[in-house]
Amino acid sequence: MEAAGSGAAYFRRGSLFWFLVIVVSLGYYTWVVFWPQSIPYQKLGPLGLFTKYLVDNHLVLIRNGYWFAWLVHVAESIYAMILCAKKGITNGQARLLWFLQTFFFGFASLSILIAYKPHYHKKK
Repeated sequence: MEAAGSGAAYFRRGSLFWFLVIVVSLGYYTWVVFWPQSIPYQKLGPLGLFTKYLVDNHLVLIRNGYWFAWLVHVAESIYAMILCAKKGITNGQARLLWFLQTFFFGFASLSILIAYKPHYHKKK
């Protein structure tokens, strides 16, 4: 999404690969935090053994880390809005898409916005 000749409506969707990695990882993390008793640890191999160790010995740390991760995503989303303003992205829909994509996918989205170099016309 980009308006003809301007970056006011610039938006670029992130990599599906990274989105899938993030969804699976955060999904597993959510499962560990809220339903650790339902995880088939033995069937997950080394990941299951490591997860079982963490649940048995560091559950408070895991839960605090989970909420911290979401707090970081909120902070990244707010920073995305600041970057939109600095880079001249004024279109409301584009800004909303940047906010949501960054909230759900974090740096996989934010890195695209950081790399965006708007084209500014020199004033005469």
